[in-house]
Amino acid sequence: MTGFQTRRILVTLQFDLLILGSGPAGSAAAITAARAGLSVALVDKSAFPRDKLCGGGITGRSARYMTEIFGLQAERDLFLPSTRFRLTFEGRCIGEEPKAPVLQMTMRREFDAELHARAVAAGAQVFAPVRVTAIDPDAPSVTLADGRCLSGRVLIGADGANSAVARALYGRAFDPAEIGFGLEVELDRDLTDDNTTEIDLGAAQWGYGWVFPKNGSITLGVGGVHAKNPDMKAHFRKYLALHAAKLDPERVKCKGAYLPFGAYRKQPGRGSVLLVGDAAGLVDPITGEGIAWAMKSGQFAGEAAIDALHTGKPVMAAYMRRVRYIHTEMAAARRIRALIYSTPVRHYFPRAVERNPSMTRSYLKLLAGEIDYADLGHRVLWRIARRLGGSVLRRPA
Repeated sequence: MTGFQTRRILVTLQFDLLILGSGPAGSAAAITAARAGLSVALVDKSAFPRDKLCGGGITGRSARYMTEIFGLQAERDLFLPSTRFRLTFEGRCIGEEPKAPVLQMTMRREFDAELHARAVAAGAQVFAPVRVTAIDPDAPSVTLADGRCLSGRVLIGADGANSAVARALYGRAFDPAEIGFGLEVELDRDLTDDNTTEIDLGAAQWGYGWVFPKNGSITLGVGGVHAKNPDMKAHFRKYLALHAAKLDPERVKCKGAYLPFGAYRKQPGRGSVLLVGDAAGLVDPITGEGIAWAMKSGQFAGEAAIDALHTGKPVMAAYMRRVRYIHTEMAAARRIRALIYSTPVRHYFPRAVERNPSMTRSYLKLLAGEIDYADLGHRVLWRIARRLGGSVLRRPA
């Protein structure tokens, strides 16, 4: 057992599948495995509902996955549809779509609680709120603060960017040079009646700002690669001032959290231990969208556990076959991000978007899940290289 204070084991409970974390990734793994008849322990440090720092944008891809995995439809009491989209750079509008593909906006507190409840209804046994005091990735097993030990044939780490499961496997949860960091606040809905979704690609270095309308509030935040933004609070205050000039940025209480930002683990786990969602770094490095890949990787991990336990074959191989598609998308997005955020392109890119409305539409198609990065990548690279005579591709970032 690694990384925690040990306690005397009072009782050991056996399961087919242990899942740490019951956000979208953990709940997706739980509902997939439980429906197939596996015994599932769903462990979380918090009781649901609980708060979660996230813009709460449900893209077209996310909406498909939540219906496919959970049977959940975009109902008005849980979601606010936004069909207006604005792309900005340092506060200046560079692209706007008044009839964009629908983005469903939700509060993660209610959204995650709904997914969690559906996993429980499928048969997952919940241990929450609990504190994990030890993780043995070789058993695999986890020990709880009350002395109970949960043992499983497969362990899934769905416990976020600061994953305890990842720390037990690798000694640290993420690479400090690549991890993202975000600050966010919920603002009074009375500040605006505009249902426009905004992404600002210049609000931070190697990052962006967001304004997402919700039922009853507006979520405003700024995030980016942590190492490139030593004073993220300054970026946040500047972006807040653009949208809420009447508020004193110094008095606004924001929330902060580390966010995976494209630094995905090419080998997400070891042996009988799998990492999913944020714990595996599966967050889009350009749009910052992580809910879709969280749900899908959780489903993939649940399916891999089912296959492995039925066939006796390695669970990691079964998971890698499935998650390879997400990795391909992440790798393509990272290549595009390295180009558009590089020093020579950073100031050119917004002008290119202004002159080419198709680039904003392509961005929206990515959010909607209508196209993949693998389809888009070569066109974007070729367009920028052609306009700058290839010099951008030769100069260092």
